Amino acid sequence: QVQLVESGGGLVQAGGSLRLSCAASGRTFMSYGWFRQAPGKERELVAAIGWNDRTTYITDSVKGRFTISRDNAKNMGYLQMNDLKPEDTAIYYCTADSALIHPLRPAHELRYWGQGTQVTVSS
Repeated sequence: QVQLVESGGGLVQAGGSLRLSCAASGRTFMSYGWFRQAPGKERELVAAIGWNDRTTYITDSVKGRFTISRDNAKNMGYLQMNDLKPEDTAIYYCTADSALIHPLRPAHELRYWGQGTQVTVSS
């Protein structure tokens, strides 16, 4: 059974940091991705990473503040979020796939998802 289990969300003040983790089980994946969904807004891909620890995508609004990484030995994906802003408030979902995760690829084609973790950033 393939499962992705997320952790690391919480409530922080603007300027704070959080580290999200995504623990995969059941198989290994070529790519990890992190999406977020804020109320009244479209789901957006925040960052994606390939097998060789290469960041394949990062959205402009978090560039320089967020870093995506992975640990293949532990079958884990991470999203380090620094200098958080209120507009980062959203439910964050990790996803993993056997192919490249990219904003031009419809999200509904992605098969495996974490349960979501709430990130709330206060002013």
